[in-house]
Amino acid sequence: TLDSEGVLTISGSGDMHDYDLPGAPWYGSQVKSAVIADGVTSIGSHAFYNCTSLTSVTIPNSVTSIGAYAFDTCSSLTNVTIPNGVTSIEEHTFDNCKSLTSVTIPNSVTSIGSYAFYKCRALTSVTIPDSVTSIGAYAFNTCSALTNVTIPNGVTSIEEHTFDNCKSLTSVTIPNSVTSIGAYAFNTCRSLTSVTIPDSVTSIGAYAFNTCSGLTSVTIPNGVTSIEEHTFDKCRSLTSVTIPNSVTSIGEQAFYYCTSLTSVTIPDSVTSIGQH
Repeated sequence: TLDSEGVLTISGSGDMHDYDLPGAPWYGSQVKSAVIADGVTSIGSHAFYNCTSLTSVTIPNSVTSIGAYAFDTCSSLTNVTIPNGVTSIEEHTFDNCKSLTSVTIPNSVTSIGSYAFYKCRALTSVTIPDSVTSIGAYAFNTCSALTNVTIPNGVTSIEEHTFDNCKSLTSVTIPNSVTSIGAYAFNTCRSLTSVTIPDSVTSIGAYAFNTCSGLTSVTIPNGVTSIEEHTFDKCRSLTSVTIPNSVTSIGEQAFYYCTSLTSVTIPDSVTSIGQH
């Protein structure tokens, strides 16, 4: 039921289905807060999609599943606590929740889907529990207020565009479990001044650190064979880079516009260097 104050109360038990159909009483801007009764076990995909006036939601501990796009474009939602028992944050779950400042992710969660927190521009910090072993592409893309993040030990790949355009990100911890850093992974993380890439990493994608203009030094692990195109393009504060003997090729514009880099030692192993 939806009362005159815009409070939606969902009672009963079992699954809450997909309620994204136009004309449903809680569709769009009418819902200002939502209380889901204890006994509801799942929130369906698109359930609160485009509820642009929704500022708060109470999710009971009985909920073990939240579907894709469930809170997509809930642009007034400020905080959310995901119940302990939910194992996956699906794709686009909190996409474009641009007022979201706080989210609690329980230890039961093992995966965070692609675009899960895309464009959550007000999110300043997030604790990703050690239980998480996979984080999808674009998961935190354009979280422009996010200042620091620790990737759990167990995640093996930082997917493409995961932290792209996180302009306030100053600190990131990459564990030894990570073997690959995808294309554009940290693109335009302008406030990132240092990053430790563990020896476990064997591949770094194109544009991975493009326009990380605060980055001052970087050591590429021994095991990486290629520095892809534009990997460190426009890293204007980069003064030091260590390239290991495992690298055989350096792509086009890999260090383009690194205006503070006065010298670099290219090992004899490199047989191919791209233009610029």
